[in-house]
Amino acid sequence: MTFARQDPQAPVRPTDQDEIAAKGSELIGGPIGRRALTGRHWWSPVRIVLLVMMGMFALGMVQKLPCYESGWFRGQTAQYVHACYSDIPHLYTGRGFAADLTPYFDRIPQTISGGMEYLEYPVLTGVFMEVASWLTPQHGEMVQRQQIYWMVNAGMLMACAAVLVVCVARVHRHRPWDALLVALAPALALTATINWDLLAVSLTAAAMLMWSRSRPFAFGVLLGLATAAKFYPFLLLGPLLVLCWRAGRRREFGTALGGTAISWLAVNLPVMALAPDGWSKFYTFSEERGVDFGSIWLIISQRANDPLEHANTYAMVLMALGCAGLAALTLCAPRRPRFAQLAFLVVALFIVTNKVYSPQYVLWLIPLAALARPRWRDFLIWQACEVLYYLGIWFYLAYTGSGDKHHGLPTEGYQVAIAVHLLGTLYLCAVVLRDILVPERDVVRQDGSDDPSGGVLDGSPDVFALGRRRDPWYGYGYGASRSVSPGAPHDAVQGGQAPVTGWGPPS
Repeated sequence: MTFARQDPQAPVRPTDQDEIAAKGSELIGGPIGRRALTGRHWWSPVRIVLLVMMGMFALGMVQKLPCYESGWFRGQTAQYVHACYSDIPHLYTGRGFAADLTPYFDRIPQTISGGMEYLEYPVLTGVFMEVASWLTPQHGEMVQRQQIYWMVNAGMLMACAAVLVVCVARVHRHRPWDALLVALAPALALTATINWDLLAVSLTAAAMLMWSRSRPFAFGVLLGLATAAKFYPFLLLGPLLVLCWRAGRRREFGTALGGTAISWLAVNLPVMALAPDGWSKFYTFSEERGVDFGSIWLIISQRANDPLEHANTYAMVLMALGCAGLAALTLCAPRRPRFAQLAFLVVALFIVTNKVYSPQYVLWLIPLAALARPRWRDFLIWQACEVLYYLGIWFYLAYTGSGDKHHGLPTEGYQVAIAVHLLGTLYLCAVVLRDILVPERDVVRQDGSDDPSGGVLDGSPDVFALGRRRDPWYGYGYGASRSVSPGAPHDAVQGGQAPVTGWGPPS
């Protein structure tokens, strides 16, 4: 099914495409009418989405209020019973920031083991944590200092969230309302202030915006910074390489790779040279970490009563096989997949196969899901699964920490919560894969677009592909052009006339 916009420059209205969005809009008066004056007032889609995000972020902070007042500081299980746990106040004291220790250079005393360790976070995240500690008073009661540290971090993370939704709104030029999926995501509100992942997520979104504007070096610089804050953004280079190979854009990929290396090294080299042991802690910790919360490996380990000492190897093998499958899919798909689709799939693959899944990891997928599959039904099904997992892990920790009382979710219940999270993620992967294999089902392409987030890939002809391609422009020298609606009549192409979609045929 295709549709044509009366004004090719006007934003796509989700209420025109999405039944769930149309029904949800009844809360604010229903879908916008055909004769409504749009684009002529201060309240642009980006500003509205930004305001909605700030409101949801504030609600997420309110949800942490029971912990802010006492749960983080008194008792073992209150923060789990109220599902308001956050690493931030605990790591303020536990990672030496309260004692004014310098990350990566100073060893941190360990209260449990009695030993000394370095900060186990990537360098740019460590800088973020340190800056927040500079803005926190170094005097007064420790509880008050921890509260202020969390508030300072929450403010900085809100700024990251603002960058995130603005970038998502602008990646697809004519689909700014897709960012409303990010702004209203309940999992974002619940997990935004658990840890510092929003820093890497916002930098990744900014990188994708630069790629969509055909600026590969700026994309690389931002992706390198994101990788300096968290490892997962580096994974986006894999699908981008295969896409550029299929489209013959290897030079642009090389530029992006160079920018990534330059910015990553600029952040990491000084610490690597001056404090090599502290710098390497993140990588050794990630390698040595055993099977942990939220992973399929934890279910297997608990059910089989086996510690799965080789889980790291199993995860790497599955990840490699999955990446090989995605590469084959990219080269064999009837139409070149969109960058956002493959970015979502590779990060989801990493999450599903990884040996740990912390609740805030859902933030990695939220913007990619909104760009890959901007349909409210599928997005909300997935979000419901993630909210159930969010509650499941805290109730499980309450159960294990309540002694003989066993208040909370037992082990079997937590395993069900993990399974729900995995099934929800796999469901969203399945519909994205269907869109790749049957491109006419892809809502982003139903107005004749090719890859609005693809930058130099958008509308580029293929130079290397495997299998039979079904796009009507193939065989006429155009490649996967954004001027053609999937399923357009063959004779329209032969006659040199593209379907009426608001785009002319490529020159």
